Amino acid sequence: MTDVFSEFKEHSIAEFFKKNRQMLGFSGKTRSLTTIIHELVTNSLDASEEERILPEIHVKIEELDKEEGRYKIYVNDNGSGIPEKHLGKAMAMMLAGTKFHRFVQQRGQQGIGAAGVTMYAQLTTGKEVHLVSGYKGDKLECDISIDFKTNKPIIKNIKKEKTDWHGLSYEAEVSDVKYDKSTYGVYEYLKRTAIANPHTQILLTEPDGTEQLFPRSIDIIPPKPKEVQPHPLGITTSDLIDFAHHDKDNSTLRQFLQSNFSRLSSSKVQELDEICPDIDFKKAPGKLEWRDAEKLVKAFQEVKWIAPSIEGIHPIGEKQIEKSMINILNPEFIEVVERKPAIFRGGIPFIVEVGLAYGGDAGRAVADRYSNDIMRFANRAPLLFDGGGCAITEAVKNVEWKRYSLRKFDEEPISVLVNISSVHIPYTGAGKQAISNEKEMVEEIRNALMEAARKLKKHLHGKIRDKERKARKKAVEKYVEQLSQDLADLAEYKKPEVLKENLSKLVEEKYIG
Repeated sequence: MTDVFSEFKEHSIAEFFKKNRQMLGFSGKTRSLTTIIHELVTNSLDASEEERILPEIHVKIEELDKEEGRYKIYVNDNGSGIPEKHLGKAMAMMLAGTKFHRFVQQRGQQGIGAAGVTMYAQLTTGKEVHLVSGYKGDKLECDISIDFKTNKPIIKNIKKEKTDWHGLSYEAEVSDVKYDKSTYGVYEYLKRTAIANPHTQILLTEPDGTEQLFPRSIDIIPPKPKEVQPHPLGITTSDLIDFAHHDKDNSTLRQFLQSNFSRLSSSKVQELDEICPDIDFKKAPGKLEWRDAEKLVKAFQEVKWIAPSIEGIHPIGEKQIEKSMINILNPEFIEVVERKPAIFRGGIPFIVEVGLAYGGDAGRAVADRYSNDIMRFANRAPLLFDGGGCAITEAVKNVEWKRYSLRKFDEEPISVLVNISSVHIPYTGAGKQAISNEKEMVEEIRNALMEAARKLKKHLHGKIRDKERKARKKAVEKYVEQLSQDLADLAEYKKPEVLKENLSKLVEEKYIG
C-alpha cells in the first residue's frame, strides 16, 4: 500500500506563485505586460510621494523578438531609491514590504508587486533583472533574482559609488508578452494613471521609438497618507486575537484596547466591561482566548461609537480630477462629484469620487462610432482588468442612464471616472484589478454617478435646445431675402437691403439673443 504522505513537502510562497502566476495578473500576453508596468509604476509613485517629490517616470519598452513576444522593459523614476539592506527584499522577495501590515491608504497592499515582476522575468527568459538605486548619496548597481525554494533574493555583480542622483532604475527582459494600444494595454494604463495622478509626469517610449508624454496638470503633491488605527466595528475575532497576541507594549487587556483601536477610550472600555462582566480586562493581552475575543467583538456592536477617522484617507480632489480630465480628454462637458466619507464592513471608511466627461476626446472611438469608457481606480491606481466582477462596474450598470438623456449609454462619447479611496480596498484577488461588491460601496458610487449625471442632463438638454433654435433660425432665414423684397415692392420702398438687415436682426434676437 502506497503511503500518500511520503510525498508530503513544504513549499515557499515564491514557489506557490511560480506555479500560479495568473493570480498576480500574469495571464494573457497584453495583460502580463500591463501588469508588469502597473507594479513598477505603482512603486515609483509611492516612492516619490513618500519623500514629497513630484514624480517623473520614464517607461521604455524595447521589442527584441515580436514573434516570441520578447521585450526589454525599463522603468526609471526620480523617487527616493531603496537602501542597500532592503533592495533585495523589496525587489525579489514575496510578501516583503512596507504596505501589508499598515492601516493606511496605499496603492498596493500585499508586498508582491515588484517581486512578482522579477519572478516573471526569471520564469520567461531565465534572466536576472538589473537594478540601479540612488539612495541618500549612495548609488548601488546590481543584478537580482529569486531563490524560489527559500523565497530569498539572490544579488550579484554589485557596484557601489557616491552620487547626487536619487531614484530607481529597473531593467528586465521578459517573454510571452505583447505591446498594443488596446483598452487593456500599457498606453491606456499610463493615460489613466496620469488622469488619477495629475501631479505626475509620465514619458512612454513605445517599441517603435514613438514618445508619448503625459504631462502633469498640477504641481501639488497629495498629502502624505497617515497611518491610522482600526475602528472596533471593522474588527473580526481573528483580527482581535492576532493583535492581542502580538502586542508587546501593554500589560493589560484594558490598555491594549485603548492603545490599538481608534475611538476606544477608557469610558468605552468601561462600557465593554459592563457588557462582558466575565472577561478579565486586567489580564495580559497575550492571554486573550478565542471565546472572550468573540464576546468582545459582539460587544463592539452594542456600543455607540464615533465614526471612524478619515485622517488616513486622501482622495484625488474635485479640482484635480477636473484639471487632469480637461488636460487629457479635452471634453465639451465635465462634472466631478466627491461624496462624503462612508463606511463598509462596519468600521472601514472610504470616499468615492466620480468624474463624467462628455464629448471632445472622451469615450472610445470604435471604427466609425463611439462607445463609453469606464475608468476604474482604487487609491489612484487604474483597474483595467476583471471589470465584470467589480463593484464599480456593478454601480455603473445600476444607473438608469436613459433618465439622463443618454438613450444608448454604450454608444455615447462619455468617460466615467470612479475612484475609491480607503485604508483598505477589498480586492477580489491578488491581482488587485477588481473590487468586491460591498453593498455600501456600490450604493455610494451609484449616488455619485446620478448626482453628476443630473448636471450632464442639463447640458445635453441645452445642446438640444440650441440645435433646435439654430434649425428654426435657419428655416426662417430662407425667407428673409424674399420677404424684404416683397415688402419693399408693396410699400414702394427703394431700399430692400435695409429691410433685410432689420429682419435679420429680428431673427437673430428671437433665436439667439
